Amino acid sequence: MQAITVFFGMIASGKSTLAERFARSHDLLYLNTDRVRKELAGLAPTERRPDGIDQGIYTVEFTRRTYAAMLARAAESLAAGRGVVLDGSYSRRQERDAVRECAARAGVPVYFILCTCDDETVAERLAQRARDPEAVSDGRWEIYQYQKDHFDWPDTDEQAYILRTEEDPESLQRLVEHWMHSMGTSAPQRSQ
Repeated sequence: MQAITVFFGMIASGKSTLAERFARSHDLLYLNTDRVRKELAGLAPTERRPDGIDQGIYTVEFTRRTYAAMLARAAESLAAGRGVVLDGSYSRRQERDAVRECAARAGVPVYFILCTCDDETVAERLAQRARDPEAVSDGRWEIYQYQKDHFDWPDTDEQAYILRTEEDPESLQRLVEHWMHSMGTSAPQRSQ
């Protein structure tokens, strides 16, 4: 089944781990905002950019560019018959609406999975990430605090699945697949 599946939420919410796992297990194109952003900036994925909020590669304009590039790549993949997993904060309603418009143009469904967890788990994940030389995200505690104050939480009309991510990724993936099934469809099947 072709679809756009969006794993979104604040930094260190577990969305990237789950999104990449989900994409791999269903042979879907995986697009991550951190990777695309750094690619557009001419940076290696693991090159650290501790820019402040709305600075450097994290300005509003660069973020728009990043999300536009994600949608362009998603549209190409859908046109070629392959479903897509988008992984990013998608903290603004208009960013999520743009994904809905892309899905509508392609004639495919879109699924939003809002990944959340408690502050303690976020702090642990950020500490682990800071020690990991292969980490791609530049997220830090002060950015998480900013996101908490400025995140556009989905309205009930957005039909986002809210997923607590403190459990192991395998269990979480089963929950996502069960939710997709309950929405009247099965999870995307592997491409042949």
